[in-house]
Amino acid sequence: MSLLSVNHLTYYYEGSFDNVFEDVSFQVDTDWKLGFVARNGRGKTTFLNLLMGKYEYRGNISCTEKFDYFPFSIRDETKHTMNIIEELYPDNELWKICRELSLLQIDSEVLYRSFSTLSNGERTKVMLAVLFSMDHKFLLIDEPNNHLDMAAREIVRDYLKQKKGFILVSHDRDFLDLCIDHVLVINKSSIEVYQGNFSTWWENKQKQDAFELSENERLKKDIARLAVSAREKEMWADNVEATKIGRKSLKYEKSIGTRSYVGEKSRKMQVRRKNLERRRDREIEEKSSLLKNLETTEDLKIIPLRHYKETLVMLEEAQVYYENSEKSLKVMNFAINNGDCVVLQGKNGCGKSSVMKAIIQECGFRKLLPDKEDITYHGRITSASGMVISYVPQDTGFLKGNLMDFAEWHQLNITLFLALLRKLDFSREQFVKNMEDYSGGQKKKVLIAKSLCEQAHLYIWDEPLNFIDVFSRIQIEELLLTYKPTMLLVEHDITFVNKIGTKVIVCE
Repeated sequence: MSLLSVNHLTYYYEGSFDNVFEDVSFQVDTDWKLGFVARNGRGKTTFLNLLMGKYEYRGNISCTEKFDYFPFSIRDETKHTMNIIEELYPDNELWKICRELSLLQIDSEVLYRSFSTLSNGERTKVMLAVLFSMDHKFLLIDEPNNHLDMAAREIVRDYLKQKKGFILVSHDRDFLDLCIDHVLVINKSSIEVYQGNFSTWWENKQKQDAFELSENERLKKDIARLAVSAREKEMWADNVEATKIGRKSLKYEKSIGTRSYVGEKSRKMQVRRKNLERRRDREIEEKSSLLKNLETTEDLKIIPLRHYKETLVMLEEAQVYYENSEKSLKVMNFAINNGDCVVLQGKNGCGKSSVMKAIIQECGFRKLLPDKEDITYHGRITSASGMVISYVPQDTGFLKGNLMDFAEWHQLNITLFLALLRKLDFSREQFVKNMEDYSGGQKKKVLIAKSLCEQAHLYIWDEPLNFIDVFSRIQIEELLLTYKPTMLLVEHDITFVNKIGTKVIVCE
């Protein structure tokens, strides 16, 4: 057991006016299982890179353990997996890696296959097996569950539950709840550590936010009342002071006594006035200490179209083939009706995205697909005439250039588009950056905001929550529960799916 100690850490990006971290200090035990939570673009990956010593910073970071990072960088994916591991970790012990692979329910034969042939789930499990086979390491695990299907997430979650000594970046609430014992949070103005899992932290945060909001309202009323009282006392004090000289003074002395009495009364009034002002200033200072870390999320809106036909899409004895493969899915029969949220589930690589693309293609919206490959299928896919589709693809790698050009190209209402991004926690500084410089979560938010701008009968979203922060996930959840657009969805966040899904179709 040892401590990771961060003292007075300050860091800013070159050319930026604002600090990413400013005078941050905290300590964590390297035996803890830490979940790392923050809004997109708040600096989670940057902080992990600071721990790895990749950037220069002011302050001090000390730890007796060595750090290691997931996912590791691979230059040539065509090599055998074992050769890649030996290049990365020459001192690895094969029996330890095989032991970890067994715990992750994967056969060690994957070590002797080309890394490029491994599925996303196999790659994640191999990398985790290598990391946890190394001794005396404090592990920095950056979003391991992106692109993992539900079954693989459960395996990785249960595996991490048995381990200790890591910082885990994840936005999946169920995943975090079952494999961490502390939460590390990047707030607006600080980094803090809390004991417990995600739900414990979230409940406490909501209570703290509610308390600060009520205190803020109380103090606003008190400050306003004190300001009125201070103005009254100022007027009274000035009036009394005016009686010390001139006609008002002579008249006043006849009625109440000597000038010394008037002076004493004036002094007391001035003291009361100063006391009221000091109290008001103190309460203003107290109020300014509140709400610094309040994460506000504004309600999102969507205006879906309602088709006159009840059934929008029908698959009858449809058998969709994998992309670039002669293999096919099992025969599928299902309908998407108005108001449905149909969730496609199945293992990674089973063809869920191919089903979505086949529907988009056969509904006459081939132009929405970034790639040029046609999806092959047998059977029937029919759609309601005049139907409009809005599509969020899984991949964000094609996003380049600035937001204005992107909005113009897709004929979006630029004011609405930027307003939606603001509600999804984009700062105005992000609007002038090129999209290739955005974080993974910010890129996904661009695609979601685009889709929300589009009026459609059917919204097809392929893993929309990959990289999206917890606050925005809840925001999108509430949007879909409120407006209930007709959707075809692939998503592996079990909490999200259980809340909004109305029909589950398993792809095999």
